[in-house]
Amino acid sequence: MRNLTLTLCLTLAVLLGSAGVSFALPPCPSDQNQYHDNCFGTHTFASGGKYVGEFRDDKYHGQGTQTLSNGDKYVGEYRDDKYHGQGTYTSANGSKYVGEYSGGKPNGQGTLTFANGQKYVGEHRNGKYHGQGTLTYANGGKRR
Repeated sequence: MRNLTLTLCLTLAVLLGSAGVSFALPPCPSDQNQYHDNCFGTHTFASGGKYVGEFRDDKYHGQGTQTLSNGDKYVGEYRDDKYHGQGTYTSANGSKYVGEYSGGKPNGQGTLTFANGQKYVGEHRNGKYHGQGTLTYANGGKRR
């Protein structure tokens, strides 16, 4: 009984220890013109921007980071080439949105911090403030 318990514990430890490795995506083809499916890779744009992350059906899908040529950056989840799920978009001008995305735009709960220090915490719909939220001014004043 003791040997059986030890064997089961070791087997379980090996299975759990290798779980992260077995689910890692393979690298995408280095040629950007080849089809990318269920892989992890890089796509560089002619404009100088870059996407590094997961692909499915030749689209950005899963976790990824996109850096635009103007210095803006998005880190988060993608679905069918669009921001979708949790993510952070940081603009080169210093503003930042952290929250939910759907269809490529802020949708759901999130925090938008403006370059001047103002902050909006609340609901967004199609990239705009919506519903309940609080706007905090740079001087500390609030508006609901």
